[in-house]
Amino acid sequence: MKCLEKTLEEKNQFKGKILTLDIKTVELPNGKISEREIVKHPGGVAILAYKTDNTIILVEQFRSPIEKNILEIPAGKLEKGEDIETCCRRELEEETGYKAGKITFLGKIVTSPGFCDEYIHIFKAEDLYEGQIGGDEDEFINLHEVEVQKVKDMIKKGEIIDAKTISAFMLI
Repeated sequence: MKCLEKTLEEKNQFKGKILTLDIKTVELPNGKISEREIVKHPGGVAILAYKTDNTIILVEQFRSPIEKNILEIPAGKLEKGEDIETCCRRELEEETGYKAGKITFLGKIVTSPGFCDEYIHIFKAEDLYEGQIGGDEDEFINLHEVEVQKVKDMIKKGEIIDAKTISAFMLI
């Protein structure tokens, strides 16, 4: 069943460093008019970084919107016009200090399609070797090497709640 909305107008309400907020006026399939608040995001990448065949690297970061530290796979934002694999390699090195000899694209997800247009492209990184750790000056990241089965157990117990991390495990 196809239920498309027709966009009548789109106005920008806010433009930030990373996100914008647009108000979209739409005509619904039944002819009524409604508004949609749309957060626009450039998209990003997430990386299942295998330190060994049985161990991956997780990053621990404080996430201000939920006011807690969480464990997640390394990830980051696409720069304007940036190739997704280039972004993957850059973010892996910036967040973990590792480069990958082998990168495999696993798939992509939409994070919150009810209000946001963000896509995250998920990769598997193998044959890791030392690079240069970098990152943004406002990022404070702790690295954890965790066995794959333990990560799966932590997901089931609700100890890992990050959607891109959980989704990545569905793609392997």
